[in-house]
Amino acid sequence: MPDDDYATWLLDEGDRIVEQKAIEGYSSLTTRGRLIYCLWAADYGMRNAGDLTTAADLHPTFLADGQSAAHELGLPQAMAAFSLTPEELERQYFDLFDNVVAEIKTV
Repeated sequence: MPDDDYATWLLDEGDRIVEQKAIEGYSSLTTRGRLIYCLWAADYGMRNAGDLTTAADLHPTFLADGQSAAHELGLPQAMAAFSLTPEELERQYFDLFDNVVAEIKTV
């Protein structure tokens, strides 16, 4: 299971970004903001439903957008995670979570 500090950080950052997205639209998000939103959507699905179906409902292109944002930011661990198939990401999600969040926090 992921580190509670990383989970709390993602919830806090995710809430801020979701609010910005609701007010200003998805296009207003920075590259980092888009990546956090994609990870937040994946995390929401994994923690609440145990799969990525909910993430796809929240943001249908979360995998492609997450991969693109991670690539733009030069974050290899996030890029690798968002490059996985949905099934593989579901299997590995909680093992990858801490490293992906730690990497995102560096930018």
